[in-house]
Amino acid sequence: MTEMATLAQKIAIEQSMPIEQRWTAKTVYEQLAETARAHGNRPATTFQIKSGPKDKAETLNWTELLGKVTQAANLFRKLGVGDDDVVAYLLPNANETVITLLGGATAGIVNPVNPLLEPEKIGSILRDTGAKVLVTLAPMPKTNVAELAALACAEAPNVKTILEVDLTRYLSPPVSWIAKLIRPKATGGHNAQVLNFNAEMAKMNASALDFAEPQDDGIAAYFHTGGTTGMPKIAQHRHSGMIYNGWVASEILFTEQDVLLAPMPLFHVFAAYPILMTAVCSGAHMVMPTPQGYRGEGVFDNFWKLVERYKATFMVTVPTAAAALMQRKVDADVSSLKYALCGSAPLPVELFRRFEEATGVRILEGYGMTEATCLVSCNPATGERKVGSVGLPFPYTDVKILSCTTDGTIIKECGVDEVGEICISNPGVSFGATYTDPTKNVGLFAGDHLRTGDLGRVDADGFVFITGRAKDLIIRGGHNIDPALIEEALAGHEQVAFVGAIGQPDVHSGELPAAYVELVDGATVTESALIAYAEEHIGERAAIPKFLEIMDELPKTAVGKIFKPDLRRSAITRVYDKALRDAGVQAHVVGVIEDKKLGLVAQLVADDDSATQDAVSHVLGGFSGQWRWAE
Repeated sequence: MTEMATLAQKIAIEQSMPIEQRWTAKTVYEQLAETARAHGNRPATTFQIKSGPKDKAETLNWTELLGKVTQAANLFRKLGVGDDDVVAYLLPNANETVITLLGGATAGIVNPVNPLLEPEKIGSILRDTGAKVLVTLAPMPKTNVAELAALACAEAPNVKTILEVDLTRYLSPPVSWIAKLIRPKATGGHNAQVLNFNAEMAKMNASALDFAEPQDDGIAAYFHTGGTTGMPKIAQHRHSGMIYNGWVASEILFTEQDVLLAPMPLFHVFAAYPILMTAVCSGAHMVMPTPQGYRGEGVFDNFWKLVERYKATFMVTVPTAAAALMQRKVDADVSSLKYALCGSAPLPVELFRRFEEATGVRILEGYGMTEATCLVSCNPATGERKVGSVGLPFPYTDVKILSCTTDGTIIKECGVDEVGEICISNPGVSFGATYTDPTKNVGLFAGDHLRTGDLGRVDADGFVFITGRAKDLIIRGGHNIDPALIEEALAGHEQVAFVGAIGQPDVHSGELPAAYVELVDGATVTESALIAYAEEHIGERAAIPKFLEIMDELPKTAVGKIFKPDLRRSAITRVYDKALRDAGVQAHVVGVIEDKKLGLVAQLVADDDSATQDAVSHVLGGFSGQWRWAE
C-alpha cells in the first residue's frame, strides 16, 4: 500500500507513473483472474441468509468465484447475450448477485436494478436498457421480488429469459423444507422462458470463457439513478472505471488480509465498486449478512457479533445505519476493526462525534456518485482527518469548484473555501457519454469536468467539503438557505436521530424552511422544544424552521439516504390542504406526482360543487408549484 495522507502525497502518486501503467487488466474478468491466480485459496465472498453470529454461511474462495463467474458469463452468451447486450438483475444480496454482476459485465453489459422500485419503473428500466436476460429470485416466502420481476417483464417483452435464484439453498432443514412448502406460486404474465440459474450455470464450462472478450474498454455496466423519484436515468460505466475504483482503494487502503463487513445492496454503486471491486483488485474478503443488508432482520442487533465472527477489519456504513448502530451496545470483541467507511450522504458532525465516542471505531468519510463510476474522495486513513469533510480526492481524480450557467458554461473557478458546484474529472467519468440518453448529457459537463449538482468547497489543504445539493437549496424570498445548516443544528440534540430539512411552499416567500425529525428510541422531546432548540442553535435567522414534525421514521432510500422527495410531497399536501381549507374551498390533495417537465404536481379532488377550477386556482395560484385534477 502507498500512504496518502496529504495533497502532496496524492500528487506524488500521480506523478510517479501514468495511470495507464497502474494495472494490466483490460477487463473486469481479467482482473478477477489475476486475483484468483494470486490469492486463489483465500476467501473472496461470504453470504449468510440470516443475521445470527452462528448462522449458516457460504464462503467462496477466489478460485471458486472465478469458476462460477466464468460459468455465468458462458451461460449468458449461450442465451444470446453479445458484447453490447444487457444482463439485468433484480436481486437482494447473495453470492449469486456477485456472480451475476461480474459475469454480466464479462458477457455483455450488466444492469443492476433496485428491487424496491415499483414494477412499472423496473419495467421501464428493462425496456430502456434492452435487457435480454433477467436474473431474479425464485418465489420465496416473505419477499415479492419474483412477483415484481414477472410484472416488470410483462412490460418489457425484450427480456427473453428469466434466470431464477432459489435462496432456500442457504437455509438449513427443517426451515428450508418449510420455506419450499409455503413458497408463493410461480408467477407468469410474460413470454420469457424461466430457468433455474444455478442448475443452468452448472452445465457450463468453468475453466475458461467460451468466447473472446473485446479489449476496447467498452461499456461494462448500466446503473440507474433517480429511479425512486419516477425519473430513472441510466449511467454507463466502462471496465476501466470499475477497475479504477478497485485499484485506488487497494493502492492506499486494503490488502488481501482485510475483511470488509458490507451490509450494503449490490444494486448500488457503493457496494458494487468501492467494496466489491476493491476486493476483486486486492484479494480482500467481502462479507454480506442477509439479503437485505442493514434492512435484514436482526442485522443491527447482531452487527458487532458479526464483526467478531469474521474478524472484520473494515465496516461499511451510511449515516442512517451509523445512527442506528450507535443506539446498540458494543457487545462483542471488535478489536479487529480498523475503520468504518461511511458514504452515500454527508455525515452530520454531531453523529460523527457520537459514533466514534460510542464505538471507539475511527470513521473514514468518503464521497462518490453513480455518474462517476463512484469514487471521488475519502478522508485519509493516516494523518489528519477533517471532521465534516469528505477528504482528499483520490489519485488521478481532479476536483474543481466552479460557478456555472445551466448549460455548463463556466462563469468562474471558485477560490479556496469559496462555495460553488463540485465538478470532477477521473477515469470513471465518461466524458459526453455519462448517460445512455444523449439528451441527459446536455449541460452535464463544465469544460472537461462532470457537474455533480453538489455544492461544496475545497480548503487550503485540498480537502473537499460538501455543503448541500444545488437542487436542495431552500430559496426563501431570494435568500438561499443550505438545508445542512438546519440539519446539523437539530442533529446536535441528544434525542434526535435523523433530520431532513426542505423548503415548503409559501405564497409570500416562495419557500419556507421545514424540518422533519426522527428521534432516538425512548426519546421524550416535543416538537415545540425542538423548535426552541433550533432557534437557539441556528445562527441564520432566516433558516429557523417555520414548521417541524416528529415522524416515527423518516423516509429513506435503500442505501440509507433521507428521501427528501417524500418529505416535499408531504409538505405540499399539508400546505395546499390548509390553504384550501382556510379559504373555504372544499377540495383536497390526494397525491403528489412527478411530472417530467413540471416537477412535483399536486393532484386534487373536489369534495363538493364549490370546488371549481377558478376557486382552486384563486387559492393555489399564488404558490410556485403546479396542481391538476386527479384522473
